[in-house]
Order: sequence, then structure tokens, then C-alpha cells
Amino acid sequence: MSITVNLRYKGKNGSALAFAKEMTESGTVAAIRAEAGNLRYHYYQDLEDPETILLIDQWADQEALDIHHASPMMKTLAELRNKYDLHMSVERFKSDEDGIPESDKAFIRQ
Repeated sequence: MSITVNLRYKGKNGSALAFAKEMTESGTVAAIRAEAGNLRYHYYQDLEDPETILLIDQWADQEALDIHHASPMMKTLAELRNKYDLHMSVERFKSDEDGIPESDKAFIRQ
């Protein structure tokens, strides 16, 4: 059962976007994506609130996420969040092992 975490980073004066750019340009994003069990790690800018950046972070299971949280990468993340004075909100989701219900598939354009 995979775990998806939506993290919204909120800052001021473009700080959340600067954070995401530094995470990407420094190679930190690539290093996280290379960690065992990482399925997705992507930043998105909120069209209604440009001071908010959404991170969609997906892991194969809780063990992979726990290993990530215990890694030196988390120190880098914490330092950058402090550097850019970001505040966060978090939502966590577990995958539906049965997949997408047939009743929902009618709404998905492939």
C-alpha cells in the first residue's frame, strides 16, 4: 500500500518557489527520487496562491518513508525550510489496494 503525502509550503515574496528551485538545482530532489521506495517527488505552484508550493511525495510503504525521514536529507530539508521561513500543512493518503472503482473510471479521460 503506497503512501502519498501532500505538503503545502507557504512563504512570502516568492520564498516557497525559491525553496523549490534550490531543492531542485542543488540535486536534493534528484537524491530523494533515487531513494529506495520513492515513487514520486514533484513540486507544483498553486495557481490561486503563488506564495504556496505543493509537494506531492509518494512512497512505496511506511518503511520507505521512515527510512527517508531518518536520512541526512531531512536535515537539508529542515535547513532550507528555515532559510526561506516556510510554514507547512500536510495531508497524508494511503492507496486503495483495489484500484480505481469502476464507477469512478467513467470520469477519467485517458
